[in-house]
Amino acid sequence: MDNNLKKLIPFALKYKKHIVMNVFFNIFYALFSTLLMVSMIPTLNVLFGLNEKVTTAPVFTGIGDIKQYAESFLNYKITTLTANYDFKIALLFVISIIITTAFLKNATNYFASYHVTRLRTGVLKDIREKLYKKIINLPISYYSEKRKGDVMARMLGDVNEVQNSFFQVLELVVREPLTILFSIVTMFIISPKLTLFVFLFIPISGILISRVGKNLKAKSTRAQQENGIYISVLDETLSGMKVVKGYNAEGTFIEKFNASINRLLRLSNSIGNKNNLASPLSEFLGILTIATLLWYGGQMVIVEKSLTSTTFITYIALAYTILTPAKAISKASYQVKSGLAAAERVFTLMEQKNEITSKENAVQKTTFESGISLENINFRYQEENVLKNFSLHIPKGKTVALVGQSGSGKSTIANLLTRFYDVNEGKITIDNIDIKDMNLQSLRGLMGLVTQDSILFNDTIKSNISLGKPDATDEEIIEALKIANAYEFVKELPEGIYTNIGDSGNKLSGGQKQRLSIARAVLKNPPIMILDEATSALDTESERLVQIALENMMQNRTSIVIAHRLSTIQKADFIVVMQKGKIVEQGNHDELLAKNGTYSKLVTMQSFD
Repeated sequence: MDNNLKKLIPFALKYKKHIVMNVFFNIFYALFSTLLMVSMIPTLNVLFGLNEKVTTAPVFTGIGDIKQYAESFLNYKITTLTANYDFKIALLFVISIIITTAFLKNATNYFASYHVTRLRTGVLKDIREKLYKKIINLPISYYSEKRKGDVMARMLGDVNEVQNSFFQVLELVVREPLTILFSIVTMFIISPKLTLFVFLFIPISGILISRVGKNLKAKSTRAQQENGIYISVLDETLSGMKVVKGYNAEGTFIEKFNASINRLLRLSNSIGNKNNLASPLSEFLGILTIATLLWYGGQMVIVEKSLTSTTFITYIALAYTILTPAKAISKASYQVKSGLAAAERVFTLMEQKNEITSKENAVQKTTFESGISLENINFRYQEENVLKNFSLHIPKGKTVALVGQSGSGKSTIANLLTRFYDVNEGKITIDNIDIKDMNLQSLRGLMGLVTQDSILFNDTIKSNISLGKPDATDEEIIEALKIANAYEFVKELPEGIYTNIGDSGNKLSGGQKQRLSIARAVLKNPPIMILDEATSALDTESERLVQIALENMMQNRTSIVIAHRLSTIQKADFIVVMQKGKIVEQGNHDELLAKNGTYSKLVTMQSFD
């Protein structure tokens, strides 16, 4: 069994009741499908007046005699009905057998489909739940290396492909094979000689069909990867629409998008051609078999007279009923190959190892007592260290500013403190406890984070601000907005804190968005605040308002301020000047100016006095 099929079994077993019921009804569907064809024999015999006259009720002597008993019993009933009533009543009797059998066939088909639908939708929900949980729990580092579009394609396209493909396996292993089996058994009962002749053609058909499906899984994998690429291009286009239009780059992006969908077109056509060939090929091979049957069986009816004409017609009908499930099996087997490729991508993401997790019996810490220490930290994103033997102590209640040129490692410290990334060497402690020994949620519960990019969601102001405290009252939210210097503009909005701010908060200005981000951090009320270049993207007026909001927020808190604009950190208790991952100076604003070193040069460059 394929490894990905094995991984799907635990999801399906949760719905084993529906599996059992689907199998149960499919068995009867296959049985009634065969009986429907067999019920044509007495009808044709009555129509052509060929039925044997039986006046004595037959006696059932055992399973080996079932064919003879069924024929004799039907002939007895028809003989009795014709003698007691007339030909029409006998015909109505045999037609009622066909109607009843057809009703039972379709009723069992409905119930089988009912249960497989519950199974499919249930498993789809469970896979999506587990996959989303994995996506949201994977570390930030995973998404710096992967295309977002590829992750979205796995969640949206590949999971659907798994659902559509694999649950045809139930039909593949139960309904269709049983329909074929019951038909062949019945054909064998009718004429063993003719049925053995049919079996000569089955291996030839199987070999031809399997050769058509060769390399289908590999092409499906490539198609699903390409699907991820074009979704990624679309996502980047929508996210960066202003830049695309501002730089007249529409043509470049159209070219990139079209190149991707053209590659996808070629792969999809190739896969589609093979899928489309499966059904007509199996049908044509089936018709060839039936044509051979007509030639060989015709001799048995006309020359040998070892088979009646009505029985032979029913035999041909049974042989033809095998074609439909055979076509379904060949088509489903191709789709399963596509499903295997999709499942591999889904389970690869689902089984992605998360290196940044809470240890077993990790420390649950809810208070901050003394300080934060970074001890001999080395960290690298790729090969070269971004931080080199970096050490720093941040006492409780102090505001520490990290300054330096771009690439000096300032924002990396914020990523390490929050455990978005883990240090390669050295350790970070809070109150002398290594943050790797702390429960991850409790660690992040101690911290508030305001980044350069104001990340807001397409929801109300209230929902965005209460992210860290979902049970916050309206009064608490308004108080946080006041501290963040944001209530002045929020109260003027049509629905106040219940106003929807649009995708990424695009209904607001940059300064307004940043003040809402600050309000979110204020409402969470953490003892440690990390501000990662929180004002660098703002104009002068917005910066002034945000700076007041930040100063309000930082009162009585331990704050780590990462700043590019030096005007925002002059009131810090001490300033750490960084260069190429190392500390080159530290002290307060006045002390560092007096040194006339790196900090003084940075201040001069920004014309700050």
